Amino acid sequence: MSLLFPIARRLLFSMDPERAHGLTVRALASPALARLAAVRVPDMPVEIAGLRLPNPVGLAAGLDKNAVAVDGLLALGFGFVEIGGVTPNPQPGNPRPRVFRLLEDRAVINRYGLNSDGAEAVARNLERRRAPGIVGVNLGANKESADRIADYAECLRVVGPLVDYATVNVSSPNTPGLRALQDRAALVEIFERLNRVRDEGRLKTPLFLKVAPDLTAEDITDVSAVARDMGIDALVIANTTIARPDSLRSPNRTEVGGLSGAPLSGPSTEVLSRFRDATGGEIPLIGVGGIMSGADAAAKVQAGASAVQFYTGMIWRGPDLIRESAEAIAAVRAT
Repeated sequence: MSLLFPIARRLLFSMDPERAHGLTVRALASPALARLAAVRVPDMPVEIAGLRLPNPVGLAAGLDKNAVAVDGLLALGFGFVEIGGVTPNPQPGNPRPRVFRLLEDRAVINRYGLNSDGAEAVARNLERRRAPGIVGVNLGANKESADRIADYAECLRVVGPLVDYATVNVSSPNTPGLRALQDRAALVEIFERLNRVRDEGRLKTPLFLKVAPDLTAEDITDVSAVARDMGIDALVIANTTIARPDSLRSPNRTEVGGLSGAPLSGPSTEVLSRFRDATGGEIPLIGVGGIMSGADAAAKVQAGASAVQFYTGMIWRGPDLIRESAEAIAAVRAT
């Protein structure tokens, strides 16, 4: 067990969630400090979209939005790290407060609204990274953009050469109208544009798609068809949810935004299983949502995931969750 985390968690939980987030990122920007909290993770490589991950446990987008702590995050033991979401132009996101802990539910509601320093700033930060490891970028769009599809293309043009893969985020609930881009026609247009950027820049960056957990059966069929037709390299399932389960007890349960954490575990795993069936196992799936234990990570793999990601689980469990998840996945694979 990381001896630092129980102390750090008490400190972080005593302060405003967004301030705690910022302090965490600043601390992890020091690889030396991150190594003090690191855990030993078994070497269990997995290949996704031609990328060889040292282990199948990744950090989901949202923690390191501007790629300032990549080296430290890799030092913790993650098999891969996704930074962002990144928007072409800097934007502040939504007004504060915009992050809320649901202590009774081991959950978080956020409505950050894709706050980003912008693609150029993120690219400069990525150029300074030193640690080896697989790093992806979560591509976003500016709130006031007249052409959000062009935003994804611009982000890929600027940041794509500096990362190992890029994830198209059309599933954030905190940018008005963004989820409408999960429509079949919009997805085709997005990936046609991104493929042109790759061709023009001679990029080999694999393209992933991150979807919402709130999709209908028809949506899942459409997204799966587009993924096959457009050659999408992997599906990331799923983002935060706009649903509010009746089981929520926290006074913060009525806050607007995307819900993550323990209440999302079952619904996101169910959607993952439905995507496995819809894609017929032809497209790698990365399971995200509600991973708070090794058993949760193992359930994602049993539902069809080749790898997993989490972020909210780190808030409650710290780096120990990386090792615990890897060991649970190894046990599933051994059966």
